[in-house]
Amino acid sequence: MKSINKTLALIAIASSSAAFAASDFDTLDVDGNGAISQAEASVDAKLMSMFSELDTDQNGELSKEEFSKA
Repeated sequence: MKSINKTLALIAIASSSAAFAASDFDTLDVDGNGAISQAEASVDAKLMSMFSELDTDQNGELSKEEFSKA
C-alpha cells in the first residue's frame, strides 16, 4: 500500500510540474502583447537564468525572435 501511495504522489508531483512548465512563446506571453516580460518569464527557471543573455536589445522583454534562440 505504501508503494502505491508513493507512486501516486510522484505522479501528482510530475503532473503539477508539467502543468506549470511553460515553454512556448504564446503560453508565456500572458498579456498577449507580443513580448515576454521578466515577470512572465519568472514561471520558467531555465528561461529566467538566460533572460538577460537572450534580451539582446536590453529592453527588459523578449521578442519572439529573441525567445526563439533559447
